[in-house]
Amino acid sequence: SKGHALIDRELYLPRKEWCENSDRRAEASIPEKVAFATKPALAGRMIERALDAGLPCAWVLGDEVYGSDRRLRIALEQREQPFVLAIRSNEKLWAVLDGHLGQHAASRLAARLPAQAWRRLSAGAGSKGERVYDWARLRLTRLQRHPWDHWLLVRRSRKDPKDLAYYVVFGPDQTSLATLARVAGRRWAIEECFEVAKQE
Repeated sequence: SKGHALIDRELYLPRKEWCENSDRRAEASIPEKVAFATKPALAGRMIERALDAGLPCAWVLGDEVYGSDRRLRIALEQREQPFVLAIRSNEKLWAVLDGHLGQHAASRLAARLPAQAWRRLSAGAGSKGERVYDWARLRLTRLQRHPWDHWLLVRRSRKDPKDLAYYVVFGPDQTSLATLARVAGRRWAIEECFEVAKQE
């Protein structure tokens, strides 16, 4: 990659503290037309604007707030926009477990991954060198359209095997596990941007 930057913004107003407080809104000069929207809904608007403007985007990344929003995930899939979105351990995903198709918690699916599914891979360079974790993935059961696929991606700490992070992935079916690990690791760049922006 050649760098990263913030390219858009939306004003998030908490419902109770701001949207339903007319005095506070008036004091801050927030127009009446600005209504409450969830963070994933705001992200969806910004992503749509960027893609509609022709901005190149290989992958969309986000934390659990965004990954747990099915509407955002479906909207990205409909645009055939690859994503790696973090999810909570209790997020229910469609997969075959013990020979039965159903919705299973990400943590339950991860617990059933065989030892040979795990690979030690870098999530990219950090301030102290390569950020190396153990990674595994499991194909999710969805109505797949060639050349697309869905996975549960799991990151495991080398120091504490109980420290797991979970991601739901939509991307080209030939995407390697090493690529997904690198892509998931790029989310730290977003946090860097936010830290820099807070200083300005």
